[in-house]
Amino acid sequence: MILGFGSDPNATQLRQELMARASALGHDVVDFGSDDPIYAHTAIVVAQAVVAGRLDRGVLVCGTGIGVSIAANKVPGAYCALVSDVYQARRAQLSNNANLIAMGAQVIGPELAKCLLEEYLKESFDPGSRSAPKVAAITDYERGRA
Repeated sequence: MILGFGSDPNATQLRQELMARASALGHDVVDFGSDDPIYAHTAIVVAQAVVAGRLDRGVLVCGTGIGVSIAANKVPGAYCALVSDVYQARRAQLSNNANLIAMGAQVIGPELAKCLLEEYLKESFDPGSRSAPKVAAITDYERGRA
């Protein structure tokens, strides 16, 4: 998979550790950096790259993960899930077809964050699952069909 990573300056260290873990797992990594203190700028650029198909998935990090997830979700076609435990990381893909995840560098430690990344990347959405109609309702609303 081609994964894009972005963060604000508060989360530089965790972003770098997550990129290293993704690379070690055999994924291609695209670093969108962390220089901009306005986390929304980086989150939106990563989300746009995912939606455009230049990336398979995106990983965003800020202090809490809340800001980057809100910003990313403003991009039509971006579905960013804020994850803080293993169950959420798995279900982000399995139940919600999230193409981005967000984490908070000041909320979870680096070892948990790496574990969450791994769990998220292991999973893939099944369009025939019982979650498919729920996801379709979200995308239909976004596209003005609901």
